[in-house]
Parts: sequence; structure tokens; C-alpha cells
Amino acid sequence: MARILVTNSEGTPGVGKTAEMLAAGAAGLDAIEAGIRLVEADTSIRTVGRGGWPNLLGEVELDAAMIDGSSFRSGAVGALKGFLHPISVARAVLERLPHELLVGEGATRFAAEIGAETANNLIPDSERVWREWFEENVPAADREKWPDVPLAALCQQAIDPEKGMDTTVFLSLDSQQEIMAGVSTSGWAWKYPGRLGDSPVIGAGCYADSRYGAAACTGTGEMAIRAGSSRAIVLYMKMGLSLEAAVDEAIDDLRQLRGGLLQRITLHAIDRAGRHRVVALNAEKQLTYWLWREGDEAPHAEPAEIIAL
Repeated sequence: MARILVTNSEGTPGVGKTAEMLAAGAAGLDAIEAGIRLVEADTSIRTVGRGGWPNLLGEVELDAAMIDGSSFRSGAVGALKGFLHPISVARAVLERLPHELLVGEGATRFAAEIGAETANNLIPDSERVWREWFEENVPAADREKWPDVPLAALCQQAIDPEKGMDTTVFLSLDSQQEIMAGVSTSGWAWKYPGRLGDSPVIGAGCYADSRYGAAACTGTGEMAIRAGSSRAIVLYMKMGLSLEAAVDEAIDDLRQLRGGLLQRITLHAIDRAGRHRVVALNAEKQLTYWLWREGDEAPHAEPAEIIAL
């Protein structure tokens, strides 16, 4: 059972570090956290960490989660503001609290309590793009009363600058044959304040079970939440399906969704034998992901399968 790492294209700043650590025998959670921290700090990745797109109010809210596929302990934070590395705060939830998920003010309080690194995550370019959207879409009467105005209609009209709504996801099988997963995101641009996508929802955005495999989703988190996609893939493997068939079943689950936000979603999965599969559903262009396997000199990019729902 060879070590393996799968991450999406947003993982570019951190994939090398994570692969290097796994090759040296590091534990999966350590390697994943180290890689995701590099993604969170890279302002060229506009859907994760510092530099991520803000919500309707012009505030950057971050979500992250980690899960240990051997103990099934998880840690997650949602709508975290003012801290650079939500993945490390999520890991601290996993290790220091009897809880699995903290959100909003509670997540912020806990991050401060553990001495997590603070940051102004709204970079000037993101603020500029948000301001242009604000001036174009918010009626003059509402601007005078901002932010004490109804936001629901604005949320319906908002268009993500990149239409990606992406996350960074890392799945690993380490030298101890343990399977781990971690995810981090700034969520959908111009989202309603307090919106949580699938990333901090264990079983939706990511799931891991060292006996069978792991899965994680990017794209439209609302879809993964409704179908419980990451948990479903692992559960189908537990039921005896191959990795290929398990992903197919999860895709069929997504086909049953009606109404709501139905757009692009990408499924990433690995199994205990070191196999993997990445499928982009409803992708408008070719997507790539990073793959590293034991014996590889470095991670390399691979094209995702593209399937229309």
C-alpha cells in the first residue's frame, strides 16, 4: 500500500511541501496542515485564506476542517474572521476540545485563546473588486443605510468573480497506512454573511476512514452538503464497491438533486490500496489536480475526468 497524496489545483503552493513530508515519513495530518498553511498564506489563490473573496458585507470569512481517518476525530471552523490559518485552528479544535465544529464568534474566541496568527485577510485587490460590485449592484438608498439593509436579494444576484467557488482539499495515505483529509476555503464570493459551504461540514466537504479511503469536494458546497458526498463515497467503499464504482454512486446521488444551487462540483477520492479518482461534474473547462505517489520525484498535474450531470 504505497503512500499517496491528492490535492486540487488550488493546492499548488503547498503540494510540494506535503509530498516532501509524506516521503520523509511524516504523519498525514502534519503533512496536510503544513501544505494547506502555504495555500492559505498565498494571496494568488483567491478562494482560500488571505486574499480570498469577501462576503456581501466585504468581510472575508474562512472555513476549514481536518479529519483523522483512524480515530474519526475531526476539527472544523466556520465563518472565522481575522486569522490567517483556519486549518491550524481546525486542528486545534480536533486536539484540544471535546467538540468537532466551532463557528463565528466562538471560532474567533477559540483562535485568540490558542494564540493563532491574526491577519487582515481582505487584500486591496479583493476590496477593489468588491467595491466595484457594491457600487454597481447596491441601490443608492441602501448604500446610505449600509449595512442595515436586506441582503437576501443581493445574495441571489451575486456572481462570483471566478465562478469557481473553490476550496483546497488534501487527501493522504501516509507511511503508517493511515488516511487523513484536510480542507480550507474562503467560500463563495459575495455569499450571505455566515454562510457555510461543505468544507467545515464533516461528511460533506471531506471524510476519511483508514480502513477504506477518503474523499473531498470542491465547487458548489451546497450540493455536497445535500448529498453528503464525501461520506457517501467512503461508505460505498465500505459496502464493498470499488473506488471507481463508489464515486459513480455518489455522482448518481448528486443527479437526484432538484432546485437550489446546482453548478460545478468536483469529487476527489483515494482508497486504501493507493488508487485515486478525481471527477469534475458540470465543468466548463478542463480542470487539473496534483498527484504524488510513493517513488515519484515530485507531484505532477493530471487532468480530471469531466462528466455532465
